Amino acid sequence: MLAYSGPSGTTADIANATPPDRISVYVVRPGDTLSEIASMFGVSVNTIIWANNLSGGVAHPGDTLIILPISGVKRTIIKGDTLASIAKKYGADTTEIAQFNGFDSQSPLVIGSTIIIPGAEVNPVSGSTKAVATGTTKKFSKTHEPYLGGSGSDQPGYYSSPVPGARITQGVHGWNAVDFGAARGTPIHAAADGTVIIARNNGGWNGGYGNYVVVTHDNGTQTLYAHMTSSIVSPGQSVSDGQVIGYVGSTGMSTGAHLHFEVRGAANPFHNCTVGSVCSPE
Repeated sequence: MLAYSGPSGTTADIANATPPDRISVYVVRPGDTLSEIASMFGVSVNTIIWANNLSGGVAHPGDTLIILPISGVKRTIIKGDTLASIAKKYGADTTEIAQFNGFDSQSPLVIGSTIIIPGAEVNPVSGSTKAVATGTTKKFSKTHEPYLGGSGSDQPGYYSSPVPGARITQGVHGWNAVDFGAARGTPIHAAADGTVIIARNNGGWNGGYGNYVVVTHDNGTQTLYAHMTSSIVSPGQSVSDGQVIGYVGSTGMSTGAHLHFEVRGAANPFHNCTVGSVCSPE
């Protein structure tokens, strides 16, 4: 595997190159298995499968895998499911499930909807039977805070608004994210100068993010822009503060057109904004 920011892709390089709250990008080498990759990053095999829409649970040499800093499984709600019954089945926490999926723990689950159960694992793919093709043949905080992690120090004046003039529709939640309500097709701007490391534009699940972009910045942080109708940038591309990188949509795990905006490695500059307000970044 080759690390995006590491010199040689060894286990030591991987451990030192990417802080635990950041998203990693790696290229599969011949002979790698999903179980080995999952073990290397401390996540479950299923986490890698659902984050990358891997058909049949198999990746191939040259594939780029997105490794999210959370382990969990995806479940489609069926008749009789409750938050309590699901938490019991998977040994998970009801508060964490509700917070991660952005819904009220007292609200009924919608049959047919899909949720992620953080920290859960079920029927893992065996490394011996589901090897990657060769080419030859965090603990979660159990508080009532509406986020799971990924926050950090304030970076005053570093970030600009990714959707200027848009109102905040959900405060800090998930991995240090806020939501901006905006009409489908509204331009999304890079919040600071940086380099694109992920640009998923295939309309797939992609870990719930749908079409999304991740930009890495010179201050060591990452910003993530999710649920896009489409992105217009590519991995490796340099972007400037305010540059349009995509358009607001409702792909992935989304209930309506909006931008899900995460900051990894620093405080979200909109963390003190009031829901319903048009707020300037701190």
